[in-house]
Amino acid sequence: MITNKGTTGSNFKGVAFLVLALFIISMQSIAVKGLGGGYPVLEMVIFRNLVALPFTLFFLRGEGIKGLPKTKRFRLHFTRGIFLFISYTTYMMGLVALPLAQVESIRFSGPIMITVLSVFILGEKVEFRRWVVLIIGFLGVLLIVQPGSATFNVGAIFILISVLFYAFTVITTRKLQTTESSASMAFFSSLVYLFAATAIVPITLAVGEIPNANPSVAFLFAKWSLPSLRDGIIMGGLGLVWAAWTYFMARAYSLAQASMIASFEYLSLPINTLWGFLFWREIPTWTTLAGAFLILCSGMVVLYLDKKNRESIN
Repeated sequence: MITNKGTTGSNFKGVAFLVLALFIISMQSIAVKGLGGGYPVLEMVIFRNLVALPFTLFFLRGEGIKGLPKTKRFRLHFTRGIFLFISYTTYMMGLVALPLAQVESIRFSGPIMITVLSVFILGEKVEFRRWVVLIIGFLGVLLIVQPGSATFNVGAIFILISVLFYAFTVITTRKLQTTESSASMAFFSSLVYLFAATAIVPITLAVGEIPNANPSVAFLFAKWSLPSLRDGIIMGGLGLVWAAWTYFMARAYSLAQASMIASFEYLSLPINTLWGFLFWREIPTWTTLAGAFLILCSGMVVLYLDKKNRESIN
């Protein structure tokens, strides 16, 4: 089949789908931050995946797979699902304790961690100038997190853990995508989500609420309660958000060149900064803005170097 991937028209459509995906996934941040004080994080994760799991079956049908997916690499699927579960859960935990702009700025350190892990796990070679760029991006992370300072918030650690395990997820996905479809990976990861969350719930219930705990920690051990109709719909809606985000992201990268539209993912920062101001009157500090600038510059240079390397190979 002939595609027009990479043409001006398809690139424009790809960017449009990407921006739509970023807008949709930002609804998740609003919902989690808004409900985080009233329900435990695992309750929200379980609600989310009970809704999301059936949607993965629609993705399977779209790829021509009837029934449930079969795989000979379940162990790797399981590992990927655990990585995603840890990444998603710690992200939610950090989200309730930090301004949205700070959360998004820290999450931009993802390419740094992915590159580093690619070296140590996949054995990929990274040229010296890229290491310099990555170090600059890491300094941006330190500027935002400010470990050891009076303004340090443990929620930043949970976001960094989230980014780290997302990087592990990307590495695992690279290994799986040679034989497995994206719909199969989505199905198994959602299944593992439910398994992991359900397995941990008894432990959190046994520990119970922790007095005077950081909001991130309190979010994990909060008391379970039956959500109101409104809150239950919002929690279930997180599954719809995930399904829509997955679809539009896939459409974006199938229509346009990844090297061209990847830089537009940084639009998530102004989008979430806007929501933070409108809903919670959050104003980014100068250290957050400065750190975000360093991380953004680092990420853009990495994308540029990747593009140049691909052009030289071709």
